[in-house]
Amino acid sequence: MTGWNTLKRTGFAALITAAAVSPGLAANAGHGKELALQWCSTCHLVSNDQDTVSGASLPSFFDIARDPGFSEDGLKTFLADPHPKMPNMTLSNGEIADIARYISSLAE
Repeated sequence: MTGWNTLKRTGFAALITAAAVSPGLAANAGHGKELALQWCSTCHLVSNDQDTVSGASLPSFFDIARDPGFSEDGLKTFLADPHPKMPNMTLSNGEIADIARYISSLAE
């Protein structure tokens, strides 16, 4: 039985290590910026290198990131079912996580 327990622990450790380093599981702020420029930049200032924005009264992504109530999880929940004035975005959970990570990176 000792050999089986060691095998289980080794297999579990390998699984955890693979999950931790798997690029598919980690949110990607760079990809989030690309998505934000594609989907959000018409109404929000999402980047310093953005040319124009039409929704001047809407918060910038920098303001959102620095809001004391901001959290990546809260933003992910919101983006999964955005308010009606937002475009009809069909974003995957990974894309939503990438956008949330990008906005979070702007607080630094």
